[in-house]
Amino acid sequence: MHPLEAKPVRVWDLPTRAFHWALVLCVTGSVLSAKLGGNAMAWHLRLGYVAFTLLLFRFVWGLMGGRWSRFVSFAYSPQAAWRYLRGRPLPGDNFEVGHSPLGALSVFALLAFLSLQVGTGLFADDEIATTGPLIRFVSGATSHVLTGYHKHWGQWTILLLAGLHIGAISFHVLRRGKTLIRPMLTGDKLLPTTVPASQDGWPRRLLAMALLMVCAALVAWVVSWGQQAGG
Repeated sequence: MHPLEAKPVRVWDLPTRAFHWALVLCVTGSVLSAKLGGNAMAWHLRLGYVAFTLLLFRFVWGLMGGRWSRFVSFAYSPQAAWRYLRGRPLPGDNFEVGHSPLGALSVFALLAFLSLQVGTGLFADDEIATTGPLIRFVSGATSHVLTGYHKHWGQWTILLLAGLHIGAISFHVLRRGKTLIRPMLTGDKLLPTTVPASQDGWPRRLLAMALLMVCAALVAWVVSWGQQAGG
């Protein structure tokens, strides 16, 4: 691509970038607090509620967000993924704009398993002093199974997926000379002038803030509902 044929294009809107880095911090804090245990478990619960809020927001923003943040923009068909792997894209595939087919699989897997981790945590019991707010709605046997997944399989699956994600980013930097981190910081990529940009003005950002507040209120209601039911 000739430099004169390219320009900075807004790919990742601010709400998507803020979600990404907030979730990174939240997951890191959740893992560390779980390892520390004791008084840190109070923070583990709080970070779990924040992760719950962020994931709810991302699912909504995946339908209403900027062009390249919407799920439809990276929900590739098997044929498109095969073209990507063979290095034979068709005009309009736009594999290098947002998430590539492999990157999309990574994103969907992380969202799915993080949601499962948050969901099982709502019913978990560490048999010491910490229980999920919805534990009263399941039997002891069910809670035991969900806790086992949350503490072992779920945690290791997320760590594995996060490691693969970091490895893919490193591969692009070392082997292809492309950084995936800078666009997630600035929002922009150097792309052909024909590539449409994501909307990222203040009206969209205010909409995202309103949606985030609604998601936070919903999570707060779920948590308080579970606690009141057990009162």
